[in-house]
Amino acid sequence: MAEERVRVEIGFDGGQIMGAYVELPTADRLEGALDEGRDGAFALEAEDGRYTVSLRRVVYIKRFTREGRVGFSSD
Repeated sequence: MAEERVRVEIGFDGGQIMGAYVELPTADRLEGALDEGRDGAFALEAEDGRYTVSLRRVVYIKRFTREGRVGFSSD
């Protein structure tokens, strides 16, 4: 079974923004590294490749909620 993925948006000082779909544990580890005030680089595997970001340059992370599914309910 594949890990569930979530879309994250990472904002950097200077105004650059990147978005990627990453596995939930990766998003958790990235947020944890920022909460702990770590410096250095953080590597994350996304659907479209591997990214390495400088934690020092990250201003915010936005984690998107899962998109609602269109369809009919049995209720």
